[in-house]
Amino acid sequence: MNYKLLTPGPLTTSETVKKAMMVDHCTWDNDYKVITQKIRKDLLELANASEENYTVVLMQGSGTFGVESVITSSVGKEDKLLICENGAYGKRMKDITEHAGINSVVYSEPFNMIPDAAKIDEILKNDPEITHVSMVHSETTSGILNDIESVAKVVKGHGKTFIVDAMSSFGGVVIDMDKLGADFMISSSNKCIQGVPGFSFIIARKDALKACEGKARSLSLDLYDQFKTMNIDGKWRFTSPTHVVLAFAQAIEELKAEGGIQKRYERYLNNNRTLIAKMEELGIKTYIDIDHQSPIITTYLYPEIHNYSFEEMYEYIKERGYAIYPGKVTEADTFRIGNIGEIYEEDMIKLAEIIKEFMEVKANEQ
Repeated sequence: MNYKLLTPGPLTTSETVKKAMMVDHCTWDNDYKVITQKIRKDLLELANASEENYTVVLMQGSGTFGVESVITSSVGKEDKLLICENGAYGKRMKDITEHAGINSVVYSEPFNMIPDAAKIDEILKNDPEITHVSMVHSETTSGILNDIESVAKVVKGHGKTFIVDAMSSFGGVVIDMDKLGADFMISSSNKCIQGVPGFSFIIARKDALKACEGKARSLSLDLYDQFKTMNIDGKWRFTSPTHVVLAFAQAIEELKAEGGIQKRYERYLNNNRTLIAKMEELGIKTYIDIDHQSPIITTYLYPEIHNYSFEEMYEYIKERGYAIYPGKVTEADTFRIGNIGEIYEEDMIKLAEIIKEFMEVKANEQ
């Protein structure tokens, strides 16, 4: 069955991205290494990260591999990490530190609230042992978009290392690294660039990356050693996902052709606002306040209809061409719908019509 993915990634890709994977490459071949180097250069440009201050490291594995690589390579034995958490992916950072034996402390907010820069400022004033601060930009647990700009000013004002998980935002929301000043920003091949799963990438401030030398708690996820090898000529330390890399290179070209990140953001935002309006017409409300709602994925409260079952609605929608996402918010009954990938306004309108039909079917069962 063919259906479109309305999820925060993996997502629906273009036919041309899929076709790019129909070529086999040697990992040590010069033609392939040139592609790796071009991707690194393109990512710097997309992030408005100057080559003087920043570099890019590609890391095998999912986005979590990239986050774990940064945390376990940058936070040393004498360091302490403050994790700003308002969702499952902030909690995952804590899991990473516990497994690696890293000293960390968590500042938590409810899933529908953003981390407060003023509170972070107070924490840093009261705990001088903290050396690093991490947070998620777009928490797909709820669909909230956190204010990394305000937090960055506070963190860098205290002279701390700032780690941003921009997994589900980079490529779909404009991020200016030179202005932001973050030390590490992590994203993934299968998110808003609209490639397929297989590697993460880290945009790293060069001095912060150099400070990682010798700190890594993992061989495979050693960020600095990965950089040292890759920076010579584009070779990955260990076997790279060649087909995924080719797909990602094609996806970057398609992002450029669309008009860049700002234009993609506008499409995603239009998808998001169109669906929110249509769902409101059906009496289905969002979990997140519109002021903090990201254009990436939206969490909706269960509709108030007779004998509602998410599993039943999911199958009904899937049979008609779309796959949505279950909820991940513990204190409310919710489901989620992604707005990213090869998805357009007409998809949002069609989805709303399908949900309306489902609700009518359930009403007629009474």
